[in-house]
Amino acid sequence: MKRLQNYVCSSCGYVTSKWLGKCPDCGAWNSFEENAAPRESTKALNSVEPKPITEINLDDVPRMLSGSSELDRVLGGGLVHSSVVLMAGAPGIGKSSLALKVASTLADHGLKALYVSAEESAAQIKMRADRITAVSSNLFVSTQNVLEHIISSIGKLKPDFVVVDSIQTIFKSTIDSSAGNVSQIRECAADFLRVAKSKDVTIVLIGHVTKDGALAGPRVLEHLVDTVLLFEGQQASDLRILRAIKNRFGATSEIGLFEMRQEGLFDLPDASSIFLPDRLDEIGSVVLPTVEGSRALLVEVQALVAKTSIMPPRRTSDSIDVKKVQLLLAVLEKRLRLALGNCDVFLKTAGDIKIDEPAADLAIAISLASSFANLPIAPKCVMFGEVGLAGEVRAVHFARQRLYEAKRLGFERAIIPTKNAREIDATDLGMELTAVSTLKEAFRAAFPRRSE
Repeated sequence: MKRLQNYVCSSCGYVTSKWLGKCPDCGAWNSFEENAAPRESTKALNSVEPKPITEINLDDVPRMLSGSSELDRVLGGGLVHSSVVLMAGAPGIGKSSLALKVASTLADHGLKALYVSAEESAAQIKMRADRITAVSSNLFVSTQNVLEHIISSIGKLKPDFVVVDSIQTIFKSTIDSSAGNVSQIRECAADFLRVAKSKDVTIVLIGHVTKDGALAGPRVLEHLVDTVLLFEGQQASDLRILRAIKNRFGATSEIGLFEMRQEGLFDLPDASSIFLPDRLDEIGSVVLPTVEGSRALLVEVQALVAKTSIMPPRRTSDSIDVKKVQLLLAVLEKRLRLALGNCDVFLKTAGDIKIDEPAADLAIAISLASSFANLPIAPKCVMFGEVGLAGEVRAVHFARQRLYEAKRLGFERAIIPTKNAREIDATDLGMELTAVSTLKEAFRAAFPRRSE
């Protein structure tokens, strides 16, 4: 068979007939690798004739409940038949344990599940399954790493659910490159997609991440699959956050919260208490009711402002965008005349949960002002609102939902934008609402006991 000689970008999978110093697609330098692959005929997914969209019955596409309410929330209601899900995360974060637990749960409900691992032996998988209580007679285990053998096993077993751990360790024998190569990952993922669509099987691909936290492999891998899930969390912490960065069957704004234990990952449906401080009168600490998807969470925002002789001063935050911090510092210095230009600023959130919504502006600004002025905010108080460049406080979405969560956890007062306050009846809510329209008003409301 005649072979085609080409070069593939290791960053994005762009293919060219000659070597290039810079990839024209993603801009990476010296990323092209030589690749020799046989020309193969393209296989059709199916031969269904076109039909009007009004005649398509969604009852033919039911969802499978995974047994984890947090995972189902992120997926948009459960696993979709004939879909391909890519689940990625750092080593040891819990992705394989969660996938094995889901496979066992589906097997207990009468479905046939297949767990394919190219990284562990069958005995090692059984040891982990015993530890996390994921053993079922309908759960089958395979330790293959050759794509053709895996597809053959799927054809013989006819499972409803398949886990491939991991896509970077699977290789196709017709491609002259090692497992994990750009060409191997792209072709293996494409073949798994064909199997999922043609054999009506749901496939979960476990993926690796780079040291920067990005998905390893070509960018085309994310385009091929239906859903991309990414685990976040620190190894020293028991908290795990699952985000959907792509979802063809649901929203990408939802997050799932899990707790890592010796027995595996467990759902955390009520996680606000994890992000709340033990003391509510700490200087530089503000409680923010944030919204992730359809869920309201109370998160502690902490700020430390300290004078420095080093220029330029440092602005550091792992969980809040530094550009947002710099903008709010400029507004505080201009509108409240706080001399922050010669101060180091450090910001973080409890649990290192990332916050990237405009409603967090007011809480971040007040926490910075609290640390700079060395004043604690009013007790049992939450706040939210978007801060503009003129120092105005603007209304945000889901105000009622944020306040109900704060009330449920015992908070008695809230500082909110004036427009949101007009839409909410404080009597029915059972909280004291302080409406503010400017950052200066919010400053006065947040520090009622400050000395003049």
